[in-house]
Amino acid sequence: MEWKNTYRGLIMGAVEVIPGISGGTIALLLGIYERLIAAINGFFSKDWKKQLGFLIPLGIGMVVSIFLLARLIEWLFNHYPAPTQFFFMGLILGVLPFLLHKVDAKNTFKMKHIIFMVVGIIVVTILGFISTGEGEIISNITTSTYILLFFSGMIASSALIIPGISGSFMLLILGVFPTVIAAISNFQLNIIAVTGLGIALGFIVMSRIVGYFLKNHYTLTFAATIGLVVGSVFVVFPGWPASAALVIISIFTFLTGLFTAYLLGRLEYR
Repeated sequence: MEWKNTYRGLIMGAVEVIPGISGGTIALLLGIYERLIAAINGFFSKDWKKQLGFLIPLGIGMVVSIFLLARLIEWLFNHYPAPTQFFFMGLILGVLPFLLHKVDAKNTFKMKHIIFMVVGIIVVTILGFISTGEGEIISNITTSTYILLFFSGMIASSALIIPGISGSFMLLILGVFPTVIAAISNFQLNIIAVTGLGIALGFIVMSRIVGYFLKNHYTLTFAATIGLVVGSVFVVFPGWPASAALVIISIFTFLTGLFTAYLLGRLEYR
């Protein structure tokens, strides 16, 4: 068992409750993105047992985080939204130097890679402007509600695997984010189970797609990924706070996020 993955799962799970922050981005920062894709794909092959040592600790960390740390993150967003979002902006931007170095962008990027990167930025920025609002908690659960939750879970988990696109933000766009968060907080197993099945299927499908592109179009895939990560900054940016004190605090938390990304990157990429 790779128990080091437990703390990685804690971080990934915590950010997944935040609309705009992608667990895929954090996986890149932690240096496990390609391994994660390979492990998910390998789990559905004859060598599935070999993947358990990687996936189980990561899954434990994510589940514990979603049920425990998620409440702390929600509290910070409710009471200190701007400083919290600036921290995550720093964390997101802090991953870029490691990505550029990993793919050796200075020597490998050509015009087509730059185009894909710009397209990635545009796609996420457009998604940032698409929202139906938070919506309301669905109290009258019907068969159509379960179908909606299942496919919402599929879409959200597909987005979770793609760096720069937040799974929780996709739930927000689909209007089920409050319902899912409330179900997690109140342990409504029916909603959790149906959404979870959709998430599992989305993981399987999207991991195979991403795995194919990483294997056959590695540099191009990373170019698009870098664009998605850059674009997510525009989604997370909350605007400048009204008071000077909050501006100073937000700048401090932004720098803290950058430094945290640097430390994690040094730890994982050394």
